[in-house]
Parts: sequence; structure tokens; C-alpha cells
Amino acid sequence: MINSINEEERFSYFEEKYKGRVKFAGAQNPLIKHVTGLINNSKPNPKKLFAVEGIWGLQKALDYNLQIESFAFAPECIHTNEAEEVIDKLIERSEDSYILSKKVFLKISEREGPDGLLALCYLPQHNLSHIPLKENNLIVILDGLEIPGNIGTIIRSVDGVAADGVILCNRKARLTHPKLIKSSQGSNFTVPVIDEEYQNVINYLKENNFKIFLTDTRAEKSYFQYDYKGRVAIIAGSERYGISRDWYREQVNLVSIPMYGDCDSLNVAIATTIFLYEASLKQKGILQR
Repeated sequence: MINSINEEERFSYFEEKYKGRVKFAGAQNPLIKHVTGLINNSKPNPKKLFAVEGIWGLQKALDYNLQIESFAFAPECIHTNEAEEVIDKLIERSEDSYILSKKVFLKISEREGPDGLLALCYLPQHNLSHIPLKENNLIVILDGLEIPGNIGTIIRSVDGVAADGVILCNRKARLTHPKLIKSSQGSNFTVPVIDEEYQNVINYLKENNFKIFLTDTRAEKSYFQYDYKGRVAIIAGSERYGISRDWYREQVNLVSIPMYGDCDSLNVAIATTIFLYEASLKQKGILQR
């Protein structure tokens, strides 16, 4: 096992162990440029790939059965038997596997003191039919959000309350953006995240009897004055422009979040999280007001 092998011998150990199953990738290998482009969000991404680095994230990817295009590891950075076990599984699951020197791995790592493991995974693909319809449903619709970190944080909150999915319409950010992936903390592996046209979303909500809730500072009722029974869709609007006017033409419920200080609104991810927990806890019968 790896913890009994000194650092100088690790490259040879792994090279021999996975002989014929891994390729060597130097600094000019196309893989390195591909990973760098994805991490910097600077290249087209037709395959909808995203990078996952580290034991924790890669174990999550394995647990949730993500499809893995490429896996790369640097033996000099491997220090635990746990890491070696993850490598075994990833080489078995990946379409291609690569062995890198520590120097090359540091070119693609975003961490200080990395544990030498990185994979390119395919983003899970979902559509509206993947939302399980129940007596009580709770979904979030993100209308034109632009900041990837906000989108990822909301996905994480949806996972936190065990809501049923996230729908993006008028999408302004890539779902594979590194900041979105990082801020979701793996929740985007499990929560159905759906990219759909506005009219298709409206049709879906109407056909399935969803109540639509919009936050609006002019609303007569606060968010805690509803019971949220049944099927509920919470709409969160763009950081700059708010919720598009199309939603106001529909039958919707306007709610406000009281502001007692000088600022007149909250960050969209924080506001959506507050709203989500209120609705979810009431649907579960945990909270009664």
C-alpha cells in the first residue's frame, strides 16, 4: 500500500501497477490545455464537462455514479491508502486515465498542497420529467441569474431542504462554470438541474397545478404568511434586473421578505434560501405559524 512506499518510488510503483491502463501526460499534452480551459471557463464546452479535484469531490462523483471522461493523478502527491483506493475505482470508471508529474499536476490544480487527483466529469442531464410529482412539491426557478456562485449556492440550499429540483430559464451562466460547481458543494450531482425555455416552464407549472411565488417588495404579505401546501414554485430573479415581467402576467402570489435595516433587499441566494426553508419546513409539518 502507498503509505509504505517513499515519495521517490511512488511514480514507478503506480506506473507498474497500472501498466497498459494509464497514459503519461506531459505539460504539452492536450489534456492539460483542456483542463485549464474548463477551469478558466475560457473554451467552448460542447460535452458539458466539469473538473472535480480532490478525494472528497471524486468520492462523491463515484457515489453518485457520474460518467467520467478523463482522470489524472500525480503519484508524488498521493500520501494515503484512501487516495490509492479512489484511484483504483476511477481508473476502472474513466474513459481515459493519465499519470502526471507533480510539476505538471500543479499547473492544473486550484489548491495549495493538492492530493494529486482530478477528473473531468460529464454534467448530469435532466429534463422536466425528472421532477417527481407528489402531493407536496417544492422547486426553484432561476430567471436570468448571472452569477455562477449564486446559482451554485441555491442548488446547495435546494439539496439542504430536500426540495425537488432547480429550473433555469433565460440562463446567463454555464452550468459547468467552476464557481457554480464549487459553490454547489456536490449538490449539482444529485439535484435535478434543468435548463428550459420560459414558455415550456410556464406550461409545465400550469399543467401540474403549481402555485407560483415571487418575492416583491410591494407585496402585501410576507413570506411567512403562507402555508405552502401542495405544489410550490419559487421564482428567483436576476441579480441586476430582478424577475422578468413575463412572470407578472401569470397567476402568481407576491410575497416580501421584511427588511429592518437600511438596505432594501438581500442577496438572491440568501433570500431564496430563507424562502426555501420556510416553505419546506411547513410542507413537512415541522414549522407552524
